[in-house]
Amino acid sequence: MKYAVIVSGGKQYKVMEGDEILVDSLPLKPDEKYTFTDVLLFTDDGKTKIGTPVIAGVTVSGSLIKQEKGEKIRVAKFKAKARYRKVIGYRHSLSKIKIEKIALKEK
Repeated sequence: MKYAVIVSGGKQYKVMEGDEILVDSLPLKPDEKYTFTDVLLFTDDGKTKIGTPVIAGVTVSGSLIKQEKGEKIRVAKFKAKARYRKVIGYRHSLSKIKIEKIALKEK
């Protein structure tokens, strides 16, 4: 079983080939390729490599499926005895990426 832990947008994701993940919005068009170079951990058939902080020579490539918005978050502000109430909503922009290949460059 081959998998890797990557960093995108300050968050860490455990990915395997064929996975679809939601990451913070990336400036891509649909079906455009993207390569993650910040790989923290790589495992292939029981052999594990851990980066300090990243592993040189390991890349994770994928393609953008679509840009979408996340779930709506309701934010309410309230001040007691001041008749102040304000409710707003927020939806985070996300990119859905399909992981195609986890590659290790052999020396």
